[in-house]
Amino acid sequence: PEAGAVLLVLCNAPDAATAETLADHLLQSRLAACVNILAPCSSHYRWQGAIEKTTEVPLLIKTSAAAY
Repeated sequence: PEAGAVLLVLCNAPDAATAETLADHLLQSRLAACVNILAPCSSHYRWQGAIEKTTEVPLLIKTSAAAY
């Protein structure tokens, strides 16, 4: 993408406290214009040959291609 392009980045945090810390850091560092912290979700995935299940907190991070 062009340096001025706007991106929406999806990121998952292991818990609400981590999501808050990450959002605050991204905003304070001017790496994001906005961060939406969504409701916890159940994530199911394959890891090292086993099926895992865990709870994660999704974040929608609005940033520029240059900051990304």
